[in-house]
Amino acid sequence: MNYQEPLTGLLERIARALERLGPSRERPAEFGAADAFVWHAEPQGFVAVSEVNLVPLSLLKGIDRMRDTLFANTVQFARGLPANNALLWGARGMGKSSLVKAVHAEVCRSEGALKLIEIHREDIGTLPQCLNHLREAAQYRFLVFCDDLSFEARDTSYKSLKAVLEGGIEGRPENVLFYATSNRRHLMPREMLENERSTAINPSEAVEEKVSLSDRFGLWIGFHNCSQDDYLEMVRGYARHYRLEKENAALQEEALAWAAGRGSRSGRVAWQFIQDLAGRLGVKLEA
Repeated sequence: MNYQEPLTGLLERIARALERLGPSRERPAEFGAADAFVWHAEPQGFVAVSEVNLVPLSLLKGIDRMRDTLFANTVQFARGLPANNALLWGARGMGKSSLVKAVHAEVCRSEGALKLIEIHREDIGTLPQCLNHLREAAQYRFLVFCDDLSFEARDTSYKSLKAVLEGGIEGRPENVLFYATSNRRHLMPREMLENERSTAINPSEAVEEKVSLSDRFGLWIGFHNCSQDDYLEMVRGYARHYRLEKENAALQEEALAWAAGRGSRSGRVAWQFIQDLAGRLGVKLEA
């Protein structure tokens, strides 16, 4: 009986298994290939995004103050001037993540060499490794963006973020700024704060430990539910931009009915109505 062949196959399988268990090979970063990238934690590397899913800045209605604040901060950073990390928090569907992407696109066109890096919430623990790569690419400036950032009970990855924003030995690289969006102002659920208070020797210190994460963002930009007038202005702005032929009174009536059916008014609801309207009119939503 030939035992050589089965033994060879077994050794090959063992070798492949050991290779999978070993350190993953990093993907080389080619930041000149695109203006936006997604950070992947495993294997570590940056994946270029050829076309970012975004809404033009001019179409974001009802958030003028927030837009101007974030835009000015981003321009300062792109020009090599001091700027703050920003936390965009508040009502859902009001354009927090859309604003970050739109501001980046606008500033990138005017200032150049500004890259957008998206990091997923579940990969926040690998943020220090991500920043080590960006630190080495000093010829570029980077906006690291995390959408819908929040932390749950027993989640300790927020400590990596705290050290990166302020307090760590290395600190945040000079060519990196961190933007995050969240529905929560303090990023932690109330029950997490209450649990920390109840089990700590000094309850107030435990709460301070959790709240201090939000304090590391120099800019807090709040978003609130929009008024009916703002909602209708969003709808009219989209309709004009995409040349949707609809008489104004009928457009308003249908838009309000759509919002009533959803039980809320927001930029997201306005966009969903426009998609429905365009489909019924047989119009493709092209830039």
